[in-house]
Amino acid sequence: MRRHDIPGVPGVLTPKECRQTAVSIAATQESSGALPWFPGGHTDPWDHVENAMALTVGGLWEQARAAFDWCRNVQRADGSMPIQMRNGVLEDGNSDSNFCAYVATGVWHHVLITGDRGFAESMWPVVSRAIDFVLTLQLDGGEIAWARSEQEILPEALLTGCASIYHSIRCALALANYMGESQPEWEVAVGSLGHAIAEHPESFNLKDDHAMEWYYPVLGGALRGPAAQARIDERWDRFVVPGLGIRCVDHRPWVTGAETCELVMALDAIGESERAREQFAAMHHLREQDGSYWTGLVFSDGKRWPVERTTWTGAAMILAADALSSTTAASGIFRGEELPRGLEGEFDCACATTGR
Repeated sequence: MRRHDIPGVPGVLTPKECRQTAVSIAATQESSGALPWFPGGHTDPWDHVENAMALTVGGLWEQARAAFDWCRNVQRADGSMPIQMRNGVLEDGNSDSNFCAYVATGVWHHVLITGDRGFAESMWPVVSRAIDFVLTLQLDGGEIAWARSEQEILPEALLTGCASIYHSIRCALALANYMGESQPEWEVAVGSLGHAIAEHPESFNLKDDHAMEWYYPVLGGALRGPAAQARIDERWDRFVVPGLGIRCVDHRPWVTGAETCELVMALDAIGESERAREQFAAMHHLREQDGSYWTGLVFSDGKRWPVERTTWTGAAMILAADALSSTTAASGIFRGEELPRGLEGEFDCACATTGR
């Protein structure tokens, strides 16, 4: 068993407080292993996996593994997962490509921290099926369609989701290397996807007024260097509210904790340590005494909205704390440390896709 330290950020968050937040997330876990948005709320695979990652960082490895068992149990034979469940009841059986891919990030994150090869072996088929399914939705330009219903692929591609998928496939490739499993098709696919994100924004249905659209190409690793720095700087004043965090949508007086913490990790990934720490500190007005976090604040009237404390807001905070403090062996996962980048370069997009 590896030694495990809990992250802390001096002057903002102690390791004890970080652990308290992890415990608040674990308190919502259902008997199936599901980690819903809040007690009685729904569970979606993406936020569920982010919560599992936070439990891993928080040292609650048994609960994290129960969460990954949930992923295994809800995954369908084709590698897809349903968009939404509540208390074990299916509410939306369609498949979101980003939701399905994210299990790869969570599994690799858990392996990095725990060093548990048995866990990797047990989850490898889940990750492999998930990525194979996601790549059936890759379009001719390298971008990936956001969803599939029972009847059809919904061909719209979303930049935020594709940026997250890009990172997930890189984590899947790292796991494949760890397992000694060659995946050349994934290498081609992720290179093509990264090229689309970096060079062909016209391939996506853009939502430029959303903060996630701003920083996710950086957080996911498709943009680095001067291009990443320029993107962050260009839209900084549109989204950042000094002392409070970032707006979820640029024209609304609403700051949200999870988006702020994801920006923290994007800033950390490009070496913007000072601004990352400032934003991390800024969002802590959302913390409650039990370690949970309110989703957001309407700063024009000082009201919490929505009136809920979401597990994934606390989870994003824990992951950001780990990134800033470089505490665990997975603290650099969003910096892209040792993650394969696939086959990069100029793509003849019609040839770069999987052909499925």
